[in-house]
Amino acid sequence: MKKTIVAIIVTAMLSGCQTADDTLTTSSTPIAVTGATASAIAGDMASRLVEQVRPASTTTFKMEKDTSEYAAALEAALKGWGYTVIADGKVGKEQKPVEVAWSIDSFDGQVLARISTPAIALGRAYTATSAGATPASPLSIMQRN
Repeated sequence: MKKTIVAIIVTAMLSGCQTADDTLTTSSTPIAVTGATASAIAGDMASRLVEQVRPASTTTFKMEKDTSEYAAALEAALKGWGYTVIADGKVGKEQKPVEVAWSIDSFDGQVLARISTPAIALGRAYTATSAGATPASPLSIMQRN
């Protein structure tokens, strides 16, 4: 009888910790980041990515073709670190590029930046300033197996 009462109490306590998916809403909005802000965020995210991946001499990145200023700034930042970046989709037979995906969103007046590969995802919030952007949160790193 005691085991049943303990099981009911534990179940009741744990069920109070669960949240239905319907209550978790986000209001992030994709935004266009331009100029100094795009360069500052892309430069910081690229530097953090290269800390986590293989050396430039053995790694080629592949990005989807995009005409935004942020995409151009991210491509330039990765090239600045010595990486080869393929943005036109033309991959040679001998190449095995690492796919890079990115996103920029706005939330509560901040810019949320994310960059990911099949092995790792990085994210950080930034505050846009007249001179560019400054990090507003610690770097979030998620490694995938």
